[in-house]
Amino acid sequence: MTHSSDDLDYWLLLQQIPGIGPINFARLLDEYGQPRSVFYQSAAQLKSVGLKTATVEAVLNPDWGSIDADRRWRDHDLHHIITINDDDYPRLLRESAAAPPILYILGSKEVLNQPQLAMVGSRNPTPVGNQTALEFARHLAAAGLTITSGMAIGIDGACHRGALDAGGSTIAVTGTGLDRIYPARHQQLAYEIVETGAIVSEFPIGTPPRAENFPRRNRIISALSLGTLVVEAALRSGSLITARHALEQGREVFAIPSSIHNPLGRGCHHLIRQGAQLVETANDIISTLLPQCEIAPQESQVTDKYNNYQQTGSEDYQLILQEMGYSPTTVNNLVERSGLTAEEVSSMMLILELQGAVATSPGGCYIRVK
Repeated sequence: MTHSSDDLDYWLLLQQIPGIGPINFARLLDEYGQPRSVFYQSAAQLKSVGLKTATVEAVLNPDWGSIDADRRWRDHDLHHIITINDDDYPRLLRESAAAPPILYILGSKEVLNQPQLAMVGSRNPTPVGNQTALEFARHLAAAGLTITSGMAIGIDGACHRGALDAGGSTIAVTGTGLDRIYPARHQQLAYEIVETGAIVSEFPIGTPPRAENFPRRNRIISALSLGTLVVEAALRSGSLITARHALEQGREVFAIPSSIHNPLGRGCHHLIRQGAQLVETANDIISTLLPQCEIAPQESQVTDKYNNYQQTGSEDYQLILQEMGYSPTTVNNLVERSGLTAEEVSSMMLILELQGAVATSPGGCYIRVK
């Protein structure tokens, strides 16, 4: 089903009415069939379906100028506005509670109905967490899953980048109007996402970044997807909100465990204790989702890109990496464990950091990067 521009204008107008959120919008559709009909009802009829007095007054005296920005924005080949009644509307999202009545799409409409995996995590990840997100996204995108995330800094950005590196598609769900890219540092990333995927929002053109909108958009990230993978997250984080939405929507939830010393691992450990599937490789996810969609199992796992370096490095370097394990470690600890001098260990850590095999972490520690 498609709408004429006049019909779509009534959808946009109803959305702009104060007090009309997804739940009230759905109630009005059930009662009157089409948004156009809502504007021909009496005050008494509108109040009878639960609308407050101020909302009723706004419906009876609509501000047509409020949708001018939306009208101008949609006049572009890559700009789309679809409603919950359109054939292009994502099937999984439509089936979820409080599905947004309108979606704004920058890029491909078709990608929204491809098999998707949501990947979320901390905005301030450890180097290991960032690399893990990148590697998992690469493998999962190569297997045929579209990677869906929120385009925030940190884990979200790494997930989008990993999917693009694999030549796959990725979807970014934002908490602003699509006339702006937020955060601004992701301008180039957004451009690349749109080339093969899409940026999506439920918010009208001109909506600025508001703190309350970002948790709200998380329900869309999870509802679009067959499952949600949490890479690194604190106990109180938006990533756990996304995971909770996924559980409420009947989706799979996956979590990658971390060091017990990593505070950003606690959210994942909490999810695992609550029943989320513990994930060590991309195939753990693929084998679970395979019955639900056409994706290909891969022989390759998330690999240690430094294996070749470790095999060809000196015995001392291999000893240092072995003694580090995967928890934050100080130079003093490594001196005690290896028997090498502080000068030798410090020099080796510098070389390993330049090689990308280790990274610095808070507290003057080093951490091994997978």
